[in-house]
Amino acid sequence: MPTEPKITPELVAAHGLKPDEYQRVLDLIGREPSLTELGIFSAMWNEHCSYKSSKRWLRTLPTKGERVIQGPGENAGVVDIGDGLCVVFKMESHNHPSYIEPYQGAATGVGGILRDVFTMGARPIAAMNALRFGAPDHPKTRHLVAGVVAGVGGYGNSFGVPTVGGEVNFHPRYNGNCLVNAFAAGLAKTDAIFYSEAKGVGLPVVYLGAKTGRDGVGGATMASAEFDETIEEKRPTVQVGDPFTEKCLLEACLELMQTGAVIAIQDMGAAGLTCSAVEMGAKGDLGIELDLGAVPVREARMTAYEMMLSESQERMLMVLDPGKREAAEAIFVKWGLDFAVVGKTTDDKRFRVLFEGHEVANLPIKELGDEAPEYDRPWVEPKPRPVIGAADIAAPRDCGAALLSLLASPDLCSRRWVFEQYDTIIQGNSLQRPGGDAGVVRVDGHPTKALAFTSDVTPRYCEADPFQGGAQAVAECWRNLTAVGAEPLAATDNLNFGNPEKPELMGQFVKAVEGIGAACSALSFPIVSGNVSLYNETHGQAILPTPTIGGVGLIEDRTKTARVDSLQDGDVLFLVGRDGTHLGASAYLAVLETREDGAPPPVDFATEKSHGDFVRGFIRDGAIRTCHDLSDGGLAVALAETCMASRLGATVDAGEGPDHAILFGEDQARYLVALGETDVARFESSASQAGVPIRRLGTAGGERLSIAGRLDLTIRAMAVAHESWFPSYMSGTVLEPSAAA
Repeated sequence: MPTEPKITPELVAAHGLKPDEYQRVLDLIGREPSLTELGIFSAMWNEHCSYKSSKRWLRTLPTKGERVIQGPGENAGVVDIGDGLCVVFKMESHNHPSYIEPYQGAATGVGGILRDVFTMGARPIAAMNALRFGAPDHPKTRHLVAGVVAGVGGYGNSFGVPTVGGEVNFHPRYNGNCLVNAFAAGLAKTDAIFYSEAKGVGLPVVYLGAKTGRDGVGGATMASAEFDETIEEKRPTVQVGDPFTEKCLLEACLELMQTGAVIAIQDMGAAGLTCSAVEMGAKGDLGIELDLGAVPVREARMTAYEMMLSESQERMLMVLDPGKREAAEAIFVKWGLDFAVVGKTTDDKRFRVLFEGHEVANLPIKELGDEAPEYDRPWVEPKPRPVIGAADIAAPRDCGAALLSLLASPDLCSRRWVFEQYDTIIQGNSLQRPGGDAGVVRVDGHPTKALAFTSDVTPRYCEADPFQGGAQAVAECWRNLTAVGAEPLAATDNLNFGNPEKPELMGQFVKAVEGIGAACSALSFPIVSGNVSLYNETHGQAILPTPTIGGVGLIEDRTKTARVDSLQDGDVLFLVGRDGTHLGASAYLAVLETREDGAPPPVDFATEKSHGDFVRGFIRDGAIRTCHDLSDGGLAVALAETCMASRLGATVDAGEGPDHAILFGEDQARYLVALGETDVARFESSASQAGVPIRRLGTAGGERLSIAGRLDLTIRAMAVAHESWFPSYMSGTVLEPSAAA
């Protein structure tokens, strides 16, 4: 055994533990920890694993519902979709690793979220990603975009899961800290879900998958710290992924689960062997003893500390029925993966780690897992911003040019350059691919069902008013599912914020969570899984508050859906909801006026519910074939996107009001829908009876979008503006919107 280093205050600080937290360690174990034990506490008590700053507020979120089988606390959430089937899903962040090493950071983010899903016994059927980068002119942004997109595609495509949706946004506040939020969903049978709670004493603990290396050592601790000029030194803390090994691990695990050999199973994600073993034991009120000499390694002379904190990918830990060991091992040998008994469950609630004949860790397992520090951090109420009316902003001199500028802006331009690098149709079940309101995937083997997936948040709203921004993220996610005809079932969240030790930033977090909770309760849209990513800041500059919401919806009859790209000649266009008025914190203000002030649009939950239910009903009876929710850029952008996607023009009357408010206002609870003339009278009558405001806009046809008295553009001019920015930017030449027109 090598000589143990002395535990100094500097070493404690390097492990992300504050002096009072280290004193808590000393009080808990009654002695100075070994280096391995210090590493274990560092891994289990950091923000990324323990949620010590956020648990207080996460408990306030609605997590139960009629269809919820498993809420937060497991590898992923589980929701019943009927007929003995369920959907398993979660979203997680890989922000810090992706900034340090964009390809592997993003790739292993995808790999990790896929493991969370198939650890539960589900076969992954869909993936999404929500990406936020710095200003386009920042020297690192293009490099990060290229690496992250390649990493997402490289892993997901090789593994064999379709990427069906996502987001990409740019803002200077992400210059030093990009965001990479990865979502995955899978299908399983409701009577065949696997959990991580260990059961039974003296049972073998088995290591499955790839070998352990030094990559990712300390990754979870690194993910719980701010960045500074030493960022490049953190590169060794980024994991390296192998999607082909993960595909083998998926198939081996699903085959193993059929044998009845699995008593409990846990993905080795953040903090690797440490977190997976502690969580399994703590949940089952059992102890765990590990012998590191049995752990398969791919590097020589690894220490106990390195093995316990390695975040090497494609690994699982399980508690095995000893009577089925031989059959279980044969499955992993067949798939070319490691299978090693590395420990056992015990009845003493201790976490013991043996290495080279010595006990290098002996810690109370419940305190490690369930009793990490929990803080009720001080926070201050965010200051409200004034409402900005149309009269406070100069109207555009040329509405057509304004629309082209919005369509060609980094945040609203086509993401085709991104999603065409992803395999969106592998598995053969994708019914709607990226570019619309939500991805739609057929439930394989079922005659009628499909699932819809989307993710949403508008960070500039969250910066302006965290409560309304959090609520709006939920409402838009719910709207996007509704816009394809899906019943919104449940959501997952990925809460990305700055340093929680700063009261003003903690205030953003608190109010955003309150807004999310209020919207989820009102819309019967529970949060069943999620992730919190804090300390997203560099040199004291925090990211925009970015609480990403991922949503899942159910379509009972997949022949009755709506799309953005299905407009037909002669269709009648309607606006569902009120005319646009709100310009505060809008895309129009950001792009045309280069300002982001003002209060965001308020969210009225009852209005959202009634408008959405009304639209969904007409989609389900086949009357509405084309639907698009109104969000960034308001009515004009929604019209343009629908016309471009359908390659068909429209002649409409936008109504009365100031040009910029009526065309670009971002009022909520609104949809653009199209119906055949034969369904119009019933639609209008039903809206009147339901108290839902609608307005007939005009008719589809021709090659131009003509908004009476306001703008007249060809589909081609809009498409050139919309499609040009991303490929031009990534090739190093950015077109000005006027040139694109």
